[in-house]
Amino acid sequence: MTIKIGDKIPAVSLKTMDKDGMQTLSTDDIFKGKKVVLFALPGAFTPTCSAKHLPGFITNAGAIKGKGVDTIACLSVNDAFVMDAWGKAQNAGENVLMLADGNADFSKAVGLTMDGTGYGMGIRASRYAMVVDDGVVKALNVEAPGAFEVSSAESIMKAL
Repeated sequence: MTIKIGDKIPAVSLKTMDKDGMQTLSTDDIFKGKKVVLFALPGAFTPTCSAKHLPGFITNAGAIKGKGVDTIACLSVNDAFVMDAWGKAQNAGENVLMLADGNADFSKAVGLTMDGTGYGMGIRASRYAMVVDDGVVKALNVEAPGAFEVSSAESIMKAL
C-alpha cells in the first residue's frame, strides 16, 4: 500500500556517512519532532537525478530551510558509500542529508518503488518528494514513470 497524506512514516533504518564513517539512522532520528523535506529518486549518478533533481534541492536549500524545514533529505536505493560520493560530487555539503536505502526497505515500506530490472538496476525508489512534519506526511508529490515534474525543489516549496 502506498503511503498517503496523513500517514505516519514507517519505522525503518537507513544509512548515511559522516566524518566518523557509516551511521545508521532510524526514521525517528530523521523525522521525530522535525519538519523534513524528503525526496527520493531512482539512482545516484543517473542523468535526471544528477542534472536536475538533487541540484535543485542544493540550489534551493536556503529558501526551503527558510520556510521552517529542519532537514532536506535525499533518498535512493544505493549504498551509503555511493550516496556519500554522489553528495560530494554534487557539493551537497550540509545542505542535503544523503540517505542510503540499500535494500529498498524504506521504499518498500512506503509503497513507492519502481522496477528497474530491465535496465539492470533492480528495485529502486520511485521519484517523489514529500513534506513530513513530526513523522506525519503533510504533502506527497509522486512522479509518473519517467517524468520529472512534481517532485522538484520548486514544486515541493509550494507545499511548505
